[in-house]
Amino acid sequence: MDKLNSTLTAVKNLRSNVRQCFEHLADGTDGEGGEESRNKFVHDFQERFGAINSQLREVEQLINGLQVPPTPYSLGNTAYLAQETSQDRQALYPQLVNSYKWIDKVHDHSFLAFNNLNQNTLRRSYNYCSQKRQRLPFSSFNNDPDHIDKLLSEINTPPHTSYRIYRPFGTNAVAIVTISNVMKAAIVFKGVLIEWVTVKGFDEPLEHDDLWAESRYEVFRKVQEHAHSAMLHFFSPTLPDLAVKSYVTWLNSHIKLFLEPCKRCGKFVVHGLPPTWRDLRTLEPFHEDCRNC
Repeated sequence: MDKLNSTLTAVKNLRSNVRQCFEHLADGTDGEGGEESRNKFVHDFQERFGAINSQLREVEQLINGLQVPPTPYSLGNTAYLAQETSQDRQALYPQLVNSYKWIDKVHDHSFLAFNNLNQNTLRRSYNYCSQKRQRLPFSSFNNDPDHIDKLLSEINTPPHTSYRIYRPFGTNAVAIVTISNVMKAAIVFKGVLIEWVTVKGFDEPLEHDDLWAESRYEVFRKVQEHAHSAMLHFFSPTLPDLAVKSYVTWLNSHIKLFLEPCKRCGKFVVHGLPPTWRDLRTLEPFHEDCRNC
């Protein structure tokens, strides 16, 4: 550590003297005093430059003293390769030493890996692997016709919200949700997973055979875009019942679509639209531009 501190101090002094030398050189002479002033400037610069050279040699000596001599490797007769007069053969011995170090490390790591793998307690027997494990069916593919009916009946809905269940695709249900006198939504299920949502106004027709046509009102087209975003947010194959309940609860929060102001700006209408976005956790209304502010 003493050698290292001495080397760092010498490097610091060298950098300081070099900076002072260049500052002195940049200042130069102002031309006053004639030849005598110029000679003095050159003499000062030569003294500073000589001091820098002596400090540079001192730093080099200190750095050389920090180097640790390499540990010799006994590689038998291959050591004679370093005594070859040909430059091509002289380079073989350092490469051979590096290869020996690499193989030695590979051997050590292989030995450690072998010991760790032998202690592995998760090895399976042949009988265990040969047994056919039965896969549990996903609850999201529950095809019970009455399951969706029971699920929607368990949701705490506002008094003016109603559900109608259709099954135009066999066992998969389509739920037509009427939210007060505000809007209608068609939820297409596959098992218990929600695959598509269509939103229209209260005065627009929405039946199970008309699921893909968009609303003629811009406000409900915007609500449908948000409904698709919420559908992806609440998607959960492992907890499909909870996902459906959470999504329908979020959808029912639009019952005051035209009555609640934005929680961010406090306005009812911005760019001709009411707050069409409902927060996914708090269900508070926001304009589309205000929710990201």
